Amino acid sequence: MAPFRIRDFHPDDIDGILHLWEQMRATGVEPVYGLSEVLASCQQDHAVVAVHDDEIVGAAVGRAAHAQGWIVFLSTAVSHQRQGIGGRMLAALEKRMAPLGLSKLSVLLPDTALRVDAFREQGFEVKKNLLYFERQIPVQRNELSALSELGGRILPRGLWDSIGGMRAEKELLERRLVMPLANSDLADRFGVSPPSAVVLFGPPGTGKTTFARAIASRLEWSFVEVFPSRLASDPAGLAGALRETFQKIADLEHAVVFIDEVEEIAVQRGGEPPSAMQGVTNELLKIIPTFRDQPNRLLVCATNFIRSLDSAFLRHGRFDYVIPIGLPDQDARESIWSRYIPSDALAEVDVPALVRRTDGFSPADIEYAAQKASQAALERALYATGSEAGSGSAESGPRTEDYLAAIGETRATVSDEVAAAFLEDIGSIARL
Repeated sequence: MAPFRIRDFHPDDIDGILHLWEQMRATGVEPVYGLSEVLASCQQDHAVVAVHDDEIVGAAVGRAAHAQGWIVFLSTAVSHQRQGIGGRMLAALEKRMAPLGLSKLSVLLPDTALRVDAFREQGFEVKKNLLYFERQIPVQRNELSALSELGGRILPRGLWDSIGGMRAEKELLERRLVMPLANSDLADRFGVSPPSAVVLFGPPGTGKTTFARAIASRLEWSFVEVFPSRLASDPAGLAGALRETFQKIADLEHAVVFIDEVEEIAVQRGGEPPSAMQGVTNELLKIIPTFRDQPNRLLVCATNFIRSLDSAFLRHGRFDYVIPIGLPDQDARESIWSRYIPSDALAEVDVPALVRRTDGFSPADIEYAAQKASQAALERALYATGSEAGSGSAESGPRTEDYLAAIGETRATVSDEVAAAFLEDIGSIARL
């Protein structure tokens, strides 16, 4: 048999690397690094190949991070094993990486890997009592520029768990949206099409925006909020700017796109002559089907006035679900109050009393009352009479009486009429 030779990787060797990759998997060994990572390192980092009669029979790929080097891929064709090719490739790769000033060269192997002689021969030692953890980063580097241009962002993990109470709404959103989108392959096996677009409706200040952000956080997808009022100043006009924005969103791999107060651009059409806004509504109705054809995306539209939306906008085939988001329940109000009461004062405040007194309050109403109580307590501390005047030590913080007084002076955003209309809309418009 003619001898093999070791040389540097060349772009024409991609097919040979791919063949070695597929051959490794066929033997039951799942490589630690993905194929895209291996191919990227071949072209951007360091790689050598073993060649026999112009055929690629082995490859070794490495990358460096500061003084730490990693073997990303090492494979020898089945027909050329036990010829010392692996050891020779490792030695050649280490020689090429030596000028980088590495102090350590490491490799991760799947527990199904049987042939480790090449590593032992080159002086690699097995490290005991180590665990390997990995986490898939949902947004790739090449997406970040597009996301930045759109004004989008990656939201912190944990927003979903930070929503206290609202169990019925959270369970519905978890089952209908998060679960099928996060497990799309499994959903497909059961014949479930993951949702592409939903409408959240309910009285003002009930947390629809918070839920949209929490969904993005739960999925670990990019979050892009579209502001029609900002797009209106675009030279292309609102309809043109809306179209261009969604064309840019198509460059993202995963995205939750949020439009708040969507009634501004999806009003009932009609009347003579047609209004300029009708053209915007028509454009949005064209955008949604195209958006739905793109996987790993979710359009969330929120409205305080579900009845004002154009009837064609809510039609089946455009939105999978029309979900009501109501006022916070008892557990949710307790969670909201606990968030706004200073930690030093929390133990002394009768939170259950505040929860009872704020039945019918929105989260925004509770925040306003909490801030009003804190402001009153601060003023009392700063402007106390006598020796404590101006010392700031007259009070340790707001008391139950401060909060009850603030609640009494706070007008609930959602009137009884609006609450009743919301219940009617649940029966006639909601689609769960």
